[in-house]
Amino acid sequence: MQALWQNVLITGASSGLGRALAEACAAPGVVLHLSGRDTTRLEEAAAACRTRGAEVRPCVLDVCDAAAMAGWIAGAGRLDLVIANAGISAGTGGVTEPAAQARKIFDVNFNGVLNTALPALEVMAAQSPGPDGLRGRVAVVASVAAFVAAPSAPAYCATKAAVQRWAEALDGTERARGIRLHAICPGYVRTPMTDRNKFPMPFLMDADEAARRTLAGLARGKTRIAYPWPTYMLARFAGSLPISWRAAIFNRLPAKDGNI
Repeated sequence: MQALWQNVLITGASSGLGRALAEACAAPGVVLHLSGRDTTRLEEAAAACRTRGAEVRPCVLDVCDAAAMAGWIAGAGRLDLVIANAGISAGTGGVTEPAAQARKIFDVNFNGVLNTALPALEVMAAQSPGPDGLRGRVAVVASVAAFVAAPSAPAYCATKAAVQRWAEALDGTERARGIRLHAICPGYVRTPMTDRNKFPMPFLMDADEAARRTLAGLARGKTRIAYPWPTYMLARFAGSLPISWRAAIFNRLPAKDGNI
């Protein structure tokens, strides 16, 4: 089977959805640029992708380092698909969210996305169109949490909303340059990050299934890729409730863990 994209860059590729996306993209003739912070886990992910025939170029990197990210992306060569996946999650634990935690979540989930997407856009703008007529695609991993301001995870919800809105808005103008942007909004995905959650996670899915749905949405050219449908609809409904009602409902549920 021929791969849809020959040159792919993914951040946060050492585990969870990032690794599942890397493995799903891996195929003979594909060059994968993968980053993560854990050397051992990143090499394990790279090895799994190599067994599928891909050429893998791993790089241990922190998405918060703007200069290092810009250098890595600029030196990668042609990029057909870039997925800004790296992110962290933490909640209040039922108390006020610590200032340091909120700043860290914004730095990784928002600045980390910009540190990935902005250099990628410049690389793509300078390259020729591919077989699909595009110079490239940039996908940012948001969440269905983007559509509801949950009191137990203020920074997390805010950062996911910010990158979702940013990607969808920018897609409208970047199309003129032959570049597409996509906002990926998964529901609950079984990963080491969600394994810590003590509250119910309806319609929880495996990372491999989430990767399949993500790539299928990209192939169809969808600007917003939200799944599964029931979780997305629940988030949209909760987000539409009066603020006092929403707070009362969420405050009756177990709070999201406060440790990053």
